Amino acid sequence: MTSERPVVIFSRSSCCMCHTMKELFITKYGVTVHEVDEIPRGRGIEQALLRLGCSPTMPAAFIVGELVGGANRVMSLHLNGSLKSML
Repeated sequence: MTSERPVVIFSRSSCCMCHTMKELFITKYGVTVHEVDEIPRGRGIEQALLRLGCSPTMPAAFIVGELVGGANRVMSLHLNGSLKSML
């Protein structure tokens, strides 16, 4: 799934940190978000993210197939201006 689009966000629909990251990406960058609690392979995706080192597993952002990280990392990149150049 991460190779299908330049930016892929995995999220949980009821997570407040996921909501914050979704708002940033959707409002500023117009990306599509995958809600793992609403898709059939969601549980497997969460387990794969955990194996990749995502802790907590949600939210998780991938840019050009590379794991960028969760909400703290993405918000830090946004605030210091690095996120825009990555996109």
